[in-house]
Amino acid sequence: MSDTGNKIKEKYEQLGENPETYHEGLLHAKPINYWDYVGVDSLLSLQKPRTDFKDETIFIMYHQVTELLLKMMRHELEQIVDEEKITETFLLTKLGRVNRYTTMLITSFDIMKDGMDYDDYNQFRKALTPASGFQSAQFRYIEILCTSLGNLVNDEGKKRLPTEPSVEDYFEQIYWKDAGLNRKTGKKTLTMEQFEEKYLESLMAWAQKVQGRTVEDRVLELQNPSVALTEKLRDFDRLYNIEWPLVHLRTAEHYLNSKGENKAATGGSEWKKYLHPKYQQRKFFPLLWTESEKKHWGETADLK
Repeated sequence: MSDTGNKIKEKYEQLGENPETYHEGLLHAKPINYWDYVGVDSLLSLQKPRTDFKDETIFIMYHQVTELLLKMMRHELEQIVDEEKITETFLLTKLGRVNRYTTMLITSFDIMKDGMDYDDYNQFRKALTPASGFQSAQFRYIEILCTSLGNLVNDEGKKRLPTEPSVEDYFEQIYWKDAGLNRKTGKKTLTMEQFEEKYLESLMAWAQKVQGRTVEDRVLELQNPSVALTEKLRDFDRLYNIEWPLVHLRTAEHYLNSKGENKAATGGSEWKKYLHPKYQQRKFFPLLWTESEKKHWGETADLK
């Protein structure tokens, strides 16, 4: 115990602080408990439904869980971007975690598809317009962390890019703009306008910050990556950019078109087209896929 006390004393002396003050503070501090440490009371008070339909609370909590999982993914991916000297062991560990989180996102979607009353959902969702999961900024931050902006532009968008695109040019043609921008008229949905007003500037700054240091870039620093690493990267690409969009699409199909009604999404997007990976064409690590795999990206994955 005396050795620990000496180490604490040295720690605060090196910081130019008075160790005695910190010892006295520890003497008076209350023991920590689970509910304060995790913030349970705050967490459980964050559900604020807009209607009286009971399943709206489930809808809110599911999306909050999703945002927490996305934050866990960002936590790992940012470490890859920030790591001073990248190693294969480090990447395998971080990507293993990211793949587990992505698998949780995929398997948890049954809560959305089978965990809410069909008729109730189709009533309370009308009170949520124009809010949309499209407006999840964390999803966009993850994309930018993972790959170069050119990989977030689909084939049609690439035709519209100048010879030497700027960050601003890439963002004008980025695949997700197809969800809320009529490229013929230039008109944006309110969902898109809200999203860009709140996040576009910070997303572009984020892209500038990580340029040349994305996960894709860090992998390219390695000489002869192993089969194990290559498979983990391919798994992540497939899980995040094919499997997860598809479970989202199948859920939308269940609630918006299972009776042939083809209801509009709350964000106003052409959801059938926008959500399918063959239209998004989002690939984080295109060098790891054959030309045939890239050409037919997500095409064999039909709705069920």
